Amino acid sequence: MKFQQWHIHASDEGAVRALMEAGYPYLISTVLAPRGVNAPEEAESLLHCGERLTLDPLLMRDMDKAVARIRAAVARGEKIAVFGDYDVDGITATCLMTDALRRAGADVTYYIPHRLDDGYGLNTPALEKLRAEGAALIVTVDCGITGVAEADFARDIGLDLVITDHHECREALPQAAAVVDPHRPDCPYPFKNLAGVGVALKLAMALAGPEGAEDAFRRYCTLAAIGTVADVMSMTGENRTIVHCGLQALPQSPCIGLHALLRQAGLEGKAVTSTSIGFVLSPRINAAGRMGQADTAAELFLTGDSGRAEELARELCELNRERQLVEQQIFAEAEARIAALPECERSALVLESDTWHQGVVGIVASRLSEKYSCPSFMIHLSGEVGKGSCRSFGGFNLFAALEQCQELLLGFGGHELAAGFTIEKENIPAFREKMNECVRRSFGAARPVSCLEVDAVITRPSLLSLGEVEALSALEPYGADNPRPLFCIQGLTVDSLQNVGQNRHLKLRFSKGNVQLDGIFFSATAETCGAGQGDRVDAAFYLNVNEFRSRCTVQLQLADLRLSREPSVREREDLERLGRFFGGQGLTPQEAVHLLPERVQFAACWRALDRFLPPEGALQAAYLPLLRKLEKGLGGVDPFARAAVCLQVFCERGLLQMEGTGDERSFARVPISGKADLEASPYLQTLRAILGRR
Repeated sequence: MKFQQWHIHASDEGAVRALMEAGYPYLISTVLAPRGVNAPEEAESLLHCGERLTLDPLLMRDMDKAVARIRAAVARGEKIAVFGDYDVDGITATCLMTDALRRAGADVTYYIPHRLDDGYGLNTPALEKLRAEGAALIVTVDCGITGVAEADFARDIGLDLVITDHHECREALPQAAAVVDPHRPDCPYPFKNLAGVGVALKLAMALAGPEGAEDAFRRYCTLAAIGTVADVMSMTGENRTIVHCGLQALPQSPCIGLHALLRQAGLEGKAVTSTSIGFVLSPRINAAGRMGQADTAAELFLTGDSGRAEELARELCELNRERQLVEQQIFAEAEARIAALPECERSALVLESDTWHQGVVGIVASRLSEKYSCPSFMIHLSGEVGKGSCRSFGGFNLFAALEQCQELLLGFGGHELAAGFTIEKENIPAFREKMNECVRRSFGAARPVSCLEVDAVITRPSLLSLGEVEALSALEPYGADNPRPLFCIQGLTVDSLQNVGQNRHLKLRFSKGNVQLDGIFFSATAETCGAGQGDRVDAAFYLNVNEFRSRCTVQLQLADLRLSREPSVREREDLERLGRFFGGQGLTPQEAVHLLPERVQFAACWRALDRFLPPEGALQAAYLPLLRKLEKGLGGVDPFARAAVCLQVFCERGLLQMEGTGDERSFARVPISGKADLEASPYLQTLRAILGRR
């Protein structure tokens, strides 16, 4: 299992039937019902994307001031600089706004901070540089809302600021010609969840005026869609419309750089979805910023030279490959370091190195948090000062924790789930100790575990047709608040499994009844997946249409695999008999004979437990999968039911401690002196009495 727990959302079968009777396909109905959509009219409202943005951009506070100041700058021939950010949202917003100003006749340039040299947001050296180059007006995109001191500096050197941002505001707003941010407390704009590029799109539409707003939307919705998906914004309201329309308009996008990137990424001629943006395009654009070359991505989206576009797109793909290699190296080194950590330093992982790439440590921190189920802090050291990136887990509030450690820090910023900080090297050991204490105090004895959120259980796998899977596209675009549906089938049999892709991935064939299904499990192998041929498993998966040699088939893209918690027909019969027996109810001799272990089976069961139980401490295990493991070593007849009786007898005679009565149980050895007399077990004596044996 990749995840320690699966949370399978409960479904209202009545709501599923109502949606199907209204004409919605089976899979869509099984997804919508657990998400609280119980009526056909609710489904229609949720699935509707819209073909245009209907909210007036001028509803945003200061949008009129921003438009007036920019138009004045264009009329006076003032030089305008677009000041952006180095992530995908910031890069797409920078390119969108730069192109919109050029088309409005402005003398415009752009500036994207260098991730390693400048850091995030407005900074005074950059403002001073832009002023020296003749800029009279700065238009920020995806940044600036917290730049109070920087805005004061800009005013002092004769620079006007129009700030557009989408981040949360602090109590004091920057003093600027205009501050456009839907999160302003006094902003009446009804949709608060636009990305930075979404706010920039609204400004471009406002600049175009009522007569040109629709054309501006059509021109820029694809760039806005990429930034919105990449920034993991809520896929509701206007964002859903932006992404839906942006994906539709992508084939006709005037951005030749985007088409070059699609070709280099292997997406040309294919249907591009929000998933394609999130997992194929965004990493390539983001790699430029992470590796300190955000200008490469910006130039790609702004160039009018097709040859140069191909060259830049190839460069982005190469930067992404370089980023992946660097990330893998750092991750492997971090894993080796974690393996050597004492237990007291595993509640919060605090690692540092002077060889780690500053632009990549944040991704590694995310991966570490997911793998080890705890907050992670990765620090890039330069001399005696470190710059750290941290990622949360289990709802731990990073910002509050950094506040508690601020006497050890030179500075910090961010939010609950992701943050950054600077620290002197000599303070790292004390920071590590205090952060581990913060995490232990926050979670107490119940440490968080990794949890997979499963939308629905497929109870009728025979309905997994191509048409049903293709119909799921009605739920697109996916994103925050509308995740890609994750399904589960319980009680599948593994018919075959084979490593593919240079032994990096796993191809599987499953069956349930008369239904056979193909699966692919990325970043898993036959040796590590935890299941073998013939095993009963539960599979959690996304649904794909796999095209191979012009033949399309349904494919399960596995998110996780576990030994099944769903009993077979035979196991259910055994469990029912066991439940009656352990509950003190009578059994017939014909039933009791299935439960009475032979002496050799007791010995085999104890030897099998040696493979699973640690000498000290407890084993957390799912009950049914453990019984299946034990029955393989028992041999003889009725090994499943008799393994369950062996466990109960071991507990009864004081050899084993078993806590819990449901699916998840805890097992631990109990040290004893001498030998335990199994024959004295009341359970065994009862079974023998029923069978008429002594």
